[in-house]
Amino acid sequence: MSCPSTRHHGTAHRIREQLDAQLPTTRPGYVCAGGPGIKHPALGRMRRPDAVVIPEHALDEEGFAVDAAAVLGVIEIVPPSGPANAHHEKLAEYPAMGIAHT
Repeated sequence: MSCPSTRHHGTAHRIREQLDAQLPTTRPGYVCAGGPGIKHPALGRMRRPDAVVIPEHALDEEGFAVDAAAVLGVIEIVPPSGPANAHHEKLAEYPAMGIAHT
């Protein structure tokens, strides 16, 4: 898997900023973060989306991933040259992890 482009990171950053501006009103206590992975121990799955909407306190937990049960939504940015099948696979796994909003 190749490293995301600068444009990809910029798009993710702008999406996170837009959501962070809205979340205090729509979902108090939640933030849109980039970086933490999402884990679902029962399924044995872990994913690292471009952005994730989680309770802010989850960013203070130990480890490298947050529990999927705490995730409100995820954002995946599909690059024009990216492998579509990988993104389709991710989009199928998030609902299986109990995350309804992708």
